[in-house]
Amino acid sequence: MGLADGEPSQKSQEKIRRALAAAVHVFTGLGIVCGLLATLAVFEQAWEQVFLWLGIALVIDGVDGTLARRADVGSRIPRVSGERLDQVIDYVTYVFIPVLALLQSGILSGIGGLVLAALILLSSLFHFSDLGNKADDHCFVGFPAIWNIVAFYLFAFATPAWLTALAILLCVALTFVPMRWVHPVRVTSLWQITTVAVVIWAVAASYTIWTGFPATAIAQIALAVVGVYGVGLSLIWPWSSYETRD
Repeated sequence: MGLADGEPSQKSQEKIRRALAAAVHVFTGLGIVCGLLATLAVFEQAWEQVFLWLGIALVIDGVDGTLARRADVGSRIPRVSGERLDQVIDYVTYVFIPVLALLQSGILSGIGGLVLAALILLSSLFHFSDLGNKADDHCFVGFPAIWNIVAFYLFAFATPAWLTALAILLCVALTFVPMRWVHPVRVTSLWQITTVAVVIWAVAASYTIWTGFPATAIAQIALAVVGVYGVGLSLIWPWSSYETRD
């Protein structure tokens, strides 16, 4: 009697768990909706709105993995690959839309701009299709195609054409260099400093989106300091003993 009474309860619980797992996939999928809204903003040349939607997509991408692991999405909805879903959305929001924004804004212009745009798209395709683009310690191998961040900095600092081209060429080249780029959120040894850095960056970025491009001097200083910190983590990673979280 007790077992018979318990069976419906277990089935109901499993249905709830599957529903929650499906909800995580839907949550991940909202990133592409943000991409659509960002694209519409590109055509309206509303650059602050572009990065607002890309920022929301970035937040979704930053938390959906944790939610997926907690909901055990892989075992409960095995036919839908959360990793593949994530990569499709990431290529659109991390690469394609930022490149489109750079072209539509005139930051990349002429034949040279189209060549640089093509290099970004092609190198990023290589990175996304590279089965070895992540190491066991959760580092990205090669520049991690975070062109949404690069594009934001180019807008925020209103960089001259020569510096823009140099930055893009450097990032494209680093895509093919087996250098490890640490995922800042996964570094448990420096989580306090990293958390402060992320908060500072988020405040500076939000303020810039609110006030418009280019960023104010104070915001530029904050963005630059955090950017140097983030790159510094990757540069010193091979000689460090940082611990990472799963």
